Amino acid sequence: MQLPDMNLLPALDALLREGSVTGAAARMNVSASAMSRTLGRLRRVLGDPLLVPAGRGLTLTPRARELRPSVEAALAGALAALRPAPEVDIATVERRFTLRTNDASAVVLGPPLTARVAREAPGIQLRILPEGDEDPADLRDGVDLDIGQLPELPHDVRSRPLPPQDHVAVCRADTPHAAGPLTVERFAALPHITVTRRGLFHSVVDERLAELGLTRRILTTVPSHVTACFLALRSDALALVGAAVAAHVAETVPLVVREIPLALPPVALGMAWHVRVDTDPAHRWLREAVAEAAGAGSAEPGGTGHS
Repeated sequence: MQLPDMNLLPALDALLREGSVTGAAARMNVSASAMSRTLGRLRRVLGDPLLVPAGRGLTLTPRARELRPSVEAALAGALAALRPAPEVDIATVERRFTLRTNDASAVVLGPPLTARVAREAPGIQLRILPEGDEDPADLRDGVDLDIGQLPELPHDVRSRPLPPQDHVAVCRADTPHAAGPLTVERFAALPHITVTRRGLFHSVVDERLAELGLTRRILTTVPSHVTACFLALRSDALALVGAAVAAHVAETVPLVVREIPLALPPVALGMAWHVRVDTDPAHRWLREAVAEAAGAGSAEPGGTGHS
């Protein structure tokens, strides 16, 4: 099916509104001869003369009068579709956003994020889902924002880095190793609780220790940073967790945060979203809120695509 020339629509609207070639030409800022040629094209397309002589002027045919409201509505709809998205008053938005992240990010970002939603956008609901078997395709339908360690992303997904995550060791406040120097030898000699979603018993920590001729004993692996903290609270082990979540948990329970005596690389973090919501004002507000809660600043750079 061949579509008609949509450039004819504004001219048709002008002719139907003005009821004359001269008036329509002035409205469209074109010459009368150019508008006359356009009228000829419209007559051929529509199979109707549209304007016919009446005394010294022209008058609309019955078909033209019938077309006028639908043409006005069609042109108004087309113009509305081509305008930039209007500014959104976030306080009036009613929407539910689904975020996927791990428990550490939920503990750190959750309080400031939910407080901001309650303060600025009471019509917004947040659904926070745990990490699992992540598939970037979920961002196309189902997940609005992925937060954490990002995998390789497809070309239709945008991303923004967040501050990287350092790791620390936490232990019960009344254990002997809660005070005094935590040397690498002492660190390696203590039992460890580690966080891994896949139950792995080997990480970069073991590689760094091996370089020094040391090994460690992993007492337990758990998939949750918060769980690791509470296991340390009921044992003599060190729990190796994200620094930010450790600081939050240590504010409420008697845990001591110790620096790990190894040169460990920080964990790169980011947030990712599908290109379909890249320019959506409410989604942009959400991304800015997450970035500010994470301490990444408020000015969003251009989102980066991945292939």
